[in-house]
Amino acid sequence: MRSDLTSRRAALALAAGLAVAAALPASVPAAAQDGAKKIRIGVIGAGNIGGTIGSLWVKDGHEVMFASRHPEQLAAMVSELGPKARAGTPEEAIKFGDAVFIAVPYKAYPDLAKEIGPSLKGKVVLDAGNATQKRDGALYDEVQASGIGATSAKYFPGAKIVRAFNAANYKIFAKEGADGGKGRAGGRMAIPIAGDDPEALKVAEGLVRDAGFDPVVVGPLKDADKFAMGSPGFGHDVTAPEMREKLGLAK
Repeated sequence: MRSDLTSRRAALALAAGLAVAAALPASVPAAAQDGAKKIRIGVIGAGNIGGTIGSLWVKDGHEVMFASRHPEQLAAMVSELGPKARAGTPEEAIKFGDAVFIAVPYKAYPDLAKEIGPSLKGKVVLDAGNATQKRDGALYDEVQASGIGATSAKYFPGAKIVRAFNAANYKIFAKEGADGGKGRAGGRMAIPIAGDDPEALKVAEGLVRDAGFDPVVVGPLKDADKFAMGSPGFGHDVTAPEMREKLGLAK
């Protein structure tokens, strides 16, 4: 009798575990939804923004793959960051990451979309690109007409895009995130984010915190225009309450 009861309890526990697992979105791992746990992150672009934010994630304990078409050129950087950092191609970084961070010049988006766009479908994608008139030409005009969020979504259809880490210079991120934001007087620097997918926003909020900042959810992806380059919400090194006030958000 005791053996039958034990087996029945084990079966019930297994069924409950499977039910919980089934309830979680397949494209957003359970670890990614729990800010206390570390996930794998693929960083597309290891320049100023990608290198800075990716390094902050490594220092917080995440495993990060920095991507380049020539990953061997990143050997010195990943060696300095230690065993949780590695280099790979963009395709490898997408397969590696529970979430992907795109930090390349905006003019590269059309070509990048052809190369890796299909692989990003269903992925949580933090998008830090900014469009500038001098560099991006017609693509800048498209952003002005349609909005930065809608334009990114057009080039990466099916990706769970969250605009993040685009509203300030990388040097500010490096300075304010250096010690996890703990040494900043008055509170950590705010990072405005916007996205349409609730679970992707949760992942992005956790990653913003892990990099040493405070996330401020501005709204759906269309609201990314409120902190796009050239907007009133761009370029502020302020705390979360101050950012909400500047953007007219409820406290």
